[in-house]
Amino acid sequence: MGEIVGAGLLAHVPTIVLPEETRRELNEGKEITLVTGLRQLRKDVFETADYDTVVVLDSHWATTVEFVVTAHHRRAGLFTSEELPRGMCRMPYDFPGDPELAHNIARFADKHGTWITPIDDAYLPIYYATTNLWKYLGEGLPDKRWVTIGVCQTGDMEDHLRLGRALADGIAATEGRKVLLIASGALSHTFWPLRQLRDHEASDPSHIFSPEARAADQQRIAWFKDGRHDEVLRTMPEFWRFKPEAKFFHYLMMAGALGEAACTARGRQYGEYENSVGTGQVHLWFDRPAGGWTAPRPSKETTHA
Repeated sequence: MGEIVGAGLLAHVPTIVLPEETRRELNEGKEITLVTGLRQLRKDVFETADYDTVVVLDSHWATTVEFVVTAHHRRAGLFTSEELPRGMCRMPYDFPGDPELAHNIARFADKHGTWITPIDDAYLPIYYATTNLWKYLGEGLPDKRWVTIGVCQTGDMEDHLRLGRALADGIAATEGRKVLLIASGALSHTFWPLRQLRDHEASDPSHIFSPEARAADQQRIAWFKDGRHDEVLRTMPEFWRFKPEAKFFHYLMMAGALGEAACTARGRQYGEYENSVGTGQVHLWFDRPAGGWTAPRPSKETTHA
C-alpha cells in the first residue's frame, strides 16, 4: 500500500531561476528568501526523506474537459516560457515519470465522480510551475520520479477536492509507493499594471497589490501553521475575492488528498512571505502527522458549498 509522506504549498515564481545578480538588482541588493527557502527545503526533505515519487499539482496547466495526469516513463527536453522567455529560456529538464501511479489515479475517477486521463504524449507541454521547482528540488536526484497534474478550468472547489481524493486512493493502490505532493502556486495573485510594475519588483510584502490581499494571505499562512486546514477551506469564498492563483485549485487538490477539513498537519515555513510584482508568495511544508493525514473521505454524493 502506498502513502503520502509529505506535502507542500510552494511558490514557483520566475524570479527564482534568474541569475543571482539579477535577483539582487530587483530586490534592493538582497537575495530573495524564496530561493534560500527552497535550498533549505531540499536539504531538509528532498535529499533526506524516504520517498520515490513527487506529484506536482500545477497551477499553470489548465485543462478543460477533464483532469490530466502525466504518464510518461521519462520527460526530458528544453523549456522556454511563453510568458517570460527572456528569463526562462531553453532550461533543461530530465526526470523519470511514474506511469503506474498515473494509471492508478485515473482508476479512481468514477468512484469520486470525476474525469481523469493519463497522457504519455512526448509532445505534451510542460510548465514552469513544475520545472522551476524541479530545478531546485529534483535536479541531481535522478532516481526520483516526477508526475504533474493540471488544474481544470471548468472545475470548481468540489471538483478539485474530488481529484485529490482520487489521487490519495491511487497512491494507496500502489505497491509501497511513497509520495511527496507539491501544490505549486501562489496565494493572492493580482499583478501591478505594466506601467507601475517595475516600481514593485522587490520582495518586501509592502509591494503586495493591496493591504487587504496581504492580510488575507497572512491569515491563511497563520492557519496553515496552526494546522487549521478546516478554516482555509471554510473561508475559500472570502479568499477568492483576492484572486488566489488558479482559484487556489492547486491547494484544493492537495487538501483533497490529505483529508480536507479533517487534516490538522501544521505548516513549516521556508523563507519569508514575499511579494512578486503584486502577488503573495510563500513556501510551506507539511510533514505527515503521526496518526496519518486523513479521516474517512466523502463519497461522490457529498458536495461542498
